[in-house]
Amino acid sequence: MAKHSHKKEPSRTQNSASAAQHPPLQAVDRGLFYLTASITGATVMMIELLGTRIIGPYYGVSMIVWSSLLSTALLALSIGYLLGGRLADTAPWLRLSHILLVTAVLIGVIPLLSKPVQLASNGLGLRGGALMSALILFTPCLLALGMVGPYVIKIATSGLERVGRTAGTVYAISTLGSVMGTLLLGFFLLPLFGTENIVLSLSALMLVLSFLLALYENLRLKAGNSLVGWGATTAVLALALFLGVGSTLGTRDYPNSQVIFEEETHYGWVRVVDQPERGIRWLMSGGSTIGAEHLETGTGMLGYQQVVGHLPRFHPAGEDALLVGLGSGHLVNTYRQFGVRTDAIEIDPAVAHAAHEYFSFEPTGDVIVGDARYQIKQLDKRYDFIIHDCFTGGAEPIHLLSLEMFRELKAKLKPGGVLALNFVGLTLEDEETPVEAVAHTLDQVFDHRRTFVSSPDATFNDFVFFVSDRPLNLTGPEAALSWLEERETTVAGDTDLVITDNFNPLETLHIAKAEYYRDLLIERVGEDILFY
Repeated sequence: MAKHSHKKEPSRTQNSASAAQHPPLQAVDRGLFYLTASITGATVMMIELLGTRIIGPYYGVSMIVWSSLLSTALLALSIGYLLGGRLADTAPWLRLSHILLVTAVLIGVIPLLSKPVQLASNGLGLRGGALMSALILFTPCLLALGMVGPYVIKIATSGLERVGRTAGTVYAISTLGSVMGTLLLGFFLLPLFGTENIVLSLSALMLVLSFLLALYENLRLKAGNSLVGWGATTAVLALALFLGVGSTLGTRDYPNSQVIFEEETHYGWVRVVDQPERGIRWLMSGGSTIGAEHLETGTGMLGYQQVVGHLPRFHPAGEDALLVGLGSGHLVNTYRQFGVRTDAIEIDPAVAHAAHEYFSFEPTGDVIVGDARYQIKQLDKRYDFIIHDCFTGGAEPIHLLSLEMFRELKAKLKPGGVLALNFVGLTLEDEETPVEAVAHTLDQVFDHRRTFVSSPDATFNDFVFFVSDRPLNLTGPEAALSWLEERETTVAGDTDLVITDNFNPLETLHIAKAEYYRDLLIERVGEDILFY
């Protein structure tokens, strides 16, 4: 028994020393640390979500970008947990306030580093570039945030018998903070303040929290090594950071381009960009051009729209149409000339606003703002024509391109109605599978199909599929028919791949197209305009 008692004694001594070094925590003390865990948990998720807005305009918002960001976050947090746990036990000179100060700096410099990092990573291709950009920009701050949890557990634990309970509480509160941060950012903050402002606000929040903890460490924990002791240096560092980063807000300079409208919404970064020297006005959403018109005449300038504009010639008796994907609205104006009334569905309210205010778009029917897949289900009317125009050269909303979606669209067509679908693809050898797969999937739903391209012999092309359950015969002036026939092409649909909601590999199949499009976009509007 004496031997057993002797083995326990060092544990009591260690606990007594620990208690002398750190006075017993009261409820208000634990509340401060739990609040810290909650705020940093929210910050982690906000940084992850904002990452898509930071690298999305250059690399596209696709599964590849999301995978890059999520894997970066998980890797950084795991290293942070490991490092934080080690340092919490072995580095008494490193305080929680120090970690949050470093976090503030690492978050604050993201807007400054975004452009040079993405430019330097571009040579690695879409996968490598997106992953490398995510790793460089977000690993440092997320690693620092990952260190917070172990430190809070170390400080908030009053005895070995409470370790499990304290650890569970800290991680539960941190996760709840992540939930609240996700909802707050996605539902409210992003469309109100924009990406850069929120990033800088998170940096400022970490800075304020670090000073509060430093004050607490001095007064309550009697820790002499805290930020309060060298506050002047910290203040100068913080001032330099916010003057340097803050001065970039609202002062972006795009050579040969003028941004006349800009709004960030839940769905993207929408801008109207004028290039007076070229006489073009662009409508951009993230890293894609979704509309263009001649500045003087207001005429639409996207080549595929000239092909899709001939849709009524397949069904001269048609009277009404549904446009899925409004863009700049030029197709609505074109169909007006055929006497066709057009309703439109557009997911982004900023796009609908820009089309109406800055382009020659004049509605002839209803403009419905909402996700196309959901809104189509709610429609209680049928149309002679449906134009499925949600696909750009960048990342596509692939949930709108599947066998199930085509069946839903067919159900909204009147008997003899015609569906037109624009799909961007490459004509290079070994890169034709996406176009063939779309054709093959359409063939499962419709009896007749004819395919046209916007630019004969071009490598990067718009493939316009016209499909119906009746033969597709063209009528109209000889000149128009001749122009269309020059652009008709054969897409056999020679593949076994049917695109479904359950299996949709288009993003992976279209990596080469996305990289080609980014080069083309840089040539069109310039590289600088793709960065926040």
